[in-house]
Amino acid sequence: MDAITTTIELAEAERLDRLRLIRSDNVGPRTFRSLLDHCGSAQAAIAQLPELARRGGAGRTLRICSKDEAHAELTASRKLGIRLLALGENGYPSRLATLDDAPPLLAVRGADETLMRPIIAIVGSRNASAAGLKFAGQLAHELGEAGFVIISGLARGIDQAAHRRSIASGTIAVLAGGHDRIYPPEHEDLLTSILAGEGAAISEMPLGHEPRARDFPRRNRLISGAALGVVVVEAAHRSGSLITARMAGEQGREVFAVPGSPLDPRAAGTNDLIKQGAMLVTGAPDIIDAVAPIMARPKSLPLREDDDEPFAPDPENHDRDQIVSLLGPTPVSLDDLIRISGIAPAVVRTVLLELELAGKLERHRGGLASLS
Repeated sequence: MDAITTTIELAEAERLDRLRLIRSDNVGPRTFRSLLDHCGSAQAAIAQLPELARRGGAGRTLRICSKDEAHAELTASRKLGIRLLALGENGYPSRLATLDDAPPLLAVRGADETLMRPIIAIVGSRNASAAGLKFAGQLAHELGEAGFVIISGLARGIDQAAHRRSIASGTIAVLAGGHDRIYPPEHEDLLTSILAGEGAAISEMPLGHEPRARDFPRRNRLISGAALGVVVVEAAHRSGSLITARMAGEQGREVFAVPGSPLDPRAAGTNDLIKQGAMLVTGAPDIIDAVAPIMARPKSLPLREDDDEPFAPDPENHDRDQIVSLLGPTPVSLDDLIRISGIAPAVVRTVLLELELAGKLERHRGGLASLS
């Protein structure tokens, strides 16, 4: 259930080119997709990167990942049993693939079939209470027995409790760093147990990448994006788990929260989620009943650029200047830029792509962009 069939199988040359593209400077998942739309292939995009960045006003030469670097990463990954899967390939989580910022290449270790089953995320406080740890483990176990895979972030507290109780039924660890940079280090044994069973580990980061603070929200979007819904067991105000819940809502996923004592600050965030409309959870049946109708619906494909509105070959300087003048630190939508400027959509999209490659533009959720 909830599986998809293989739609593509990349040739190795194309996989190498896609790896080079996503590992080059200023190329994130959304930019990667725009470049493929603009250039037609990863190889053509790589060839055009320097010119596009120059037109965007880059102050230095754009670093492009070399063939040797990409080949070395592919070789090292295979030695560790890691597969670099593209969107649409067998083993790429089907719901994750629907995101507009899904990783173009996902580094996967473990059982592919686990990634193709229905997934529920369980997240929560690192400094969890004994009751919270017990409930998270019980919930993970019951959901596993019902056929669901549990996904979480391998963190201390709620994450590790959910992983440990779902090893036998299947669990997925989402890493903030490379597969060889496990955080926290003391959970390497837990990851080993996950991979020895019916589980898997995924990351969008290259080998050798040490997780930094800004990498954890990026990881969290993968946790929520791969899942039917996200269950928050314990979370204080302004916690990372609330970021995951917010991302889940933006991605159209179900948000569940376990109520807690108003005297415990670790329950403040979850209680607020319930006030804001999250579904209250006291047991696995609450979640199973809520996601059953979702599983019966077809998944939506990620939004793509309109094929009838191609990118512009080389925008005029006055158009570029006008678009830049409309941008600022406050995110604005592509539609608003087109409407206010009166400039053709193809030109606006091309200018935004140039600015992003020059390191002058930041993309936001919902199709928004701002000057960086």
